[in-house]
Amino acid sequence: MVVGELTEESQLVVIGGGPGGYVAAFRAADLGVQTTLIDENPVLGGVCLRVGCIPSKALLHVAHLVTHALEAADFGVSFKPPTIDVDKLRAWKMGVVDRLCGGINTLAKKRNVRVIRGRAVFEDSRTLRIEGGEVARLKFKNAIIASGSRAKNLPAAIVPPECCIDSTAALELESIPKTLLVVGGGYIGLELGQVYAALGTKVTVVEMLDRILINADEDLVRPLSRRLSKEFEAIHTSAELEGAKPTGKGVEVSWTKGNEKHKQLFDRVLVSVGRQPNSDNLGLENTKVTVNERGFIQVDRQRQTADKRIYAIGDVAGDPMLAHKASREGMVAAEVIAGRPSVFDAAAVPAVVYTSPELAWCGLTEAEARAAGREYKLGKFGWGASGRAIAMGRPEGLTKIIADTKTRRVIGVGIVGEHAGDLIAEAVLAMEMGAEAEDIAMTIHPHPSTSETVMEAAESVFGTAMHTLK
Repeated sequence: MVVGELTEESQLVVIGGGPGGYVAAFRAADLGVQTTLIDENPVLGGVCLRVGCIPSKALLHVAHLVTHALEAADFGVSFKPPTIDVDKLRAWKMGVVDRLCGGINTLAKKRNVRVIRGRAVFEDSRTLRIEGGEVARLKFKNAIIASGSRAKNLPAAIVPPECCIDSTAALELESIPKTLLVVGGGYIGLELGQVYAALGTKVTVVEMLDRILINADEDLVRPLSRRLSKEFEAIHTSAELEGAKPTGKGVEVSWTKGNEKHKQLFDRVLVSVGRQPNSDNLGLENTKVTVNERGFIQVDRQRQTADKRIYAIGDVAGDPMLAHKASREGMVAAEVIAGRPSVFDAAAVPAVVYTSPELAWCGLTEAEARAAGREYKLGKFGWGASGRAIAMGRPEGLTKIIADTKTRRVIGVGIVGEHAGDLIAEAVLAMEMGAEAEDIAMTIHPHPSTSETVMEAAESVFGTAMHTLK
């Protein structure tokens, strides 16, 4: 220890102020644990709130408004073409973020959670060095690592950094380019592509795999693909990016698809090829914490690492890299540290793509059930038979339920359609409660509503659906 450096102590220290970290800190404080939260950023909220989930959904809401206004002409209601005030739009987006970040900071103060700004590095299993903070070192009894993840980069030899932007830069909305190439057909790239397309940009997608959203069932992705094929200039799957170079007029990008070679000029290139955990540069080599080959910290069901004093949650602790999964893990880790019996044993973690239409699923996909050799029965209900969907002019949806043949329990649900991200919560609850398909089918749903499609899909699992033929 350097003479003159200030060292303090805390019963629990949480590294990272995102939806996993701040929830863990708040839960621990509520349980009477003296808690310190360390984050490099001036405001709490993490990537999700500051430069991820929340600002992207704010912009997607605007994009959907533009799209719905255009589609209203089919109903006999026409609007003038929208004019986009980029400065005002950016300010509104930041207002949403600032309001939520401010709320989290207030909650931290009310709970007496000490917040230190700086970068935490482990010196050993009991001590953190804090770079850039008002406290140089912090001794702890327990620590929770909630350091999150960051966007993956492509090799500089293929796409030099000066030629591209990541999702964070795309959300800054500095300007609206005339043309945009999105590298990667995952949910982040498609969401942002749809935002820019609605604002007037000609969007092209290049995806290395044979289809977009490879983790979701193909029949659920199909309605979204059809819509995106109309909104985007092009979607190239099974395409291999060869290189990009800056020119005086933009970025020239080359890729191959089969035997075809493509070369095109774009105003901007968005690289969205996944995320990687922030497990490096934490000083973990000075502890007993183990990290696997993908960079994830290895934890048990209580989120405890190989170093019994240290826990890890959220993106840094493994897939799925989702904010709501991180929050639940934060609750578990905090409760364990406070001496309560708690484990992370979620039966289902929902995944949502907030495009239009939205796509959501939980439990096993049909492809996963088939690959695992599970015996299952499948119930599907197309939204073309939904009164509410037709009345909204959005009949392209589909709801499907997968049930185990022997136990009849629901083992997976997938939905594509308007507000699928809200509808999936019923399916998650059903799986957590060990519900059978009949339990959902026998539950009276409001009419007319898109939630009825979940009931109808459940009915069709065992052949009792009234609005479709088996």
